[in-house]
Amino acid sequence: MELISKYFPDLTSDQADKFRQLEQLYIDWNNKINVISRKDMEHFYERHVLHSLGIAKVIQFTPGAQVMDVGTGGGFPGVPLAILFPDTRFLLVDSIGKKIKVVQEVAEAAGIKNIEAVKARAEEVKGKFDFVVSRAVTTLPDFIKWVENKIKKESRNNMHNGILYLKGGDLEAELAPVKNKCQVFELSNYFVEDFFETKKVVHVAL
Repeated sequence: MELISKYFPDLTSDQADKFRQLEQLYIDWNNKINVISRKDMEHFYERHVLHSLGIAKVIQFTPGAQVMDVGTGGGFPGVPLAILFPDTRFLLVDSIGKKIKVVQEVAEAAGIKNIEAVKARAEEVKGKFDFVVSRAVTTLPDFIKWVENKIKKESRNNMHNGILYLKGGDLEAELAPVKNKCQVFELSNYFVEDFFETKKVVHVAL
């Protein structure tokens, strides 16, 4: 939790309390339904919460913005982002029902009101969003095909509507087909921990 306060010192007491609750909630649920690897639970705030909040270092969602998290798994990046941006609406989507159950139960227990979680594939979701966020569920060109028709045309944020994708490693070959649409932000510019050395946020304007 100290990590979150270090990089986000302006949290309200309510936000800090919600972030504080997350670890025990995920430990409890992880014992029933394995949504996070046991090894990663030892680094929960760094590798899941702070990693998710890397998106908040490149954009501040405006009140009323609508964001879809595709392939959310146990709720990342959507749950931490929903705590940080309480006036933004988040739809968390995953095709695996037990993972969505964890998201729903965690959101309810922590009192996160701006989350809806549904079992679905991205292509099945109705409606359009300002942004689609995700943590490396597939290659970016394939991901774009899944969600490119889910983006609103009119931008209301300080960044063009589109995808905000968390991914690590050397992305040069993967991004080559779409490089004219992409902007890459190195998370090592924002977070000093070794884990973030090769981690990135890729913005794709759509």
